[in-house]
Amino acid sequence: MTALLPHRTVLLKEAVEALRINPSGIYVDGTFGRGGHARAVLSALGRDGRLVALDRDPEALAAARAIDDKRLKVVHANFGQLAHVLRELGLAAVNGVLLDIGVSSPQLDKGERGFSFRFDAPLDMRMDTTQGETAAEFLARAEVKEITEVIKNYGEERFAFQIAKKIVAARGERPLATTGQLAALVREAVRTREPGQDPATRTFQALRIHVNQELEQLALVLPQATDALTDGGRLVVISFHSLEDRIVKRYMREAASPDTLPKNLPLRSVDLPTPKLRLVGKPVKATPEEIVANPRARSAVMRVAERVGGGRA
Repeated sequence: MTALLPHRTVLLKEAVEALRINPSGIYVDGTFGRGGHARAVLSALGRDGRLVALDRDPEALAAARAIDDKRLKVVHANFGQLAHVLRELGLAAVNGVLLDIGVSSPQLDKGERGFSFRFDAPLDMRMDTTQGETAAEFLARAEVKEITEVIKNYGEERFAFQIAKKIVAARGERPLATTGQLAALVREAVRTREPGQDPATRTFQALRIHVNQELEQLALVLPQATDALTDGGRLVVISFHSLEDRIVKRYMREAASPDTLPKNLPLRSVDLPTPKLRLVGKPVKATPEEIVANPRARSAVMRVAERVGGGRA
């Protein structure tokens, strides 16, 4: 069995520096995880600073609530609910939002969570184990077309149709209830795979993204975070695969571009709509040293943008 990797926070120093912490400011960590980024933000805050930490994983929330710090407010919520959370807390604006997207090491390494094909465990895959449909429940009801679309769109798997057909055929004989069953079916359906990659990798990624609506929630939170920022406030997003990064990149670029207006309108440049964001620096990736210490950092990309023109005071 593959040795478990200790949990290491990716791009820790870089992300906190990108937030450009105001010691008396209010910040949001939209994905607490095991609190690496949150603890670093708290260390940079002064006595009057505040940090709101969101997570939908009950185990992450338990870790957050173990931190005895009055400046920290822990909320059980998906980051796609950011605007609602801030309204409930009476916060009109914040100085920075940090999002560390995707699955965490503890979720992958705890076999019973059902995220990994390395363990034979119940096929769950929910980040929030208190609600929602499990991967097993989805695969028990969905037809070939829907399963194919999920695996193809979220896993970029070229054998998606063959995998979906095999899943539907197999469940007719017995329920598909464990990660081991699913991984075995996928390995039978996938004829070739990149060296060093398990044939089940893309399918497990796709089902996890679908079950947790990860890309939909990411698309929801980005404009909410932007609207919540004060002028000069920073939005810092760390993503781990191309589907996530594509959404972040496109959103930030569009929010940092002036609105396209018809030509020859009698408007002065000062009257043109101001972009909401300004891109800050180039995308940041983990250093070779960090990747050696934490191989899961190799695919991380951090993008940073700053609120301008019309942000909340």
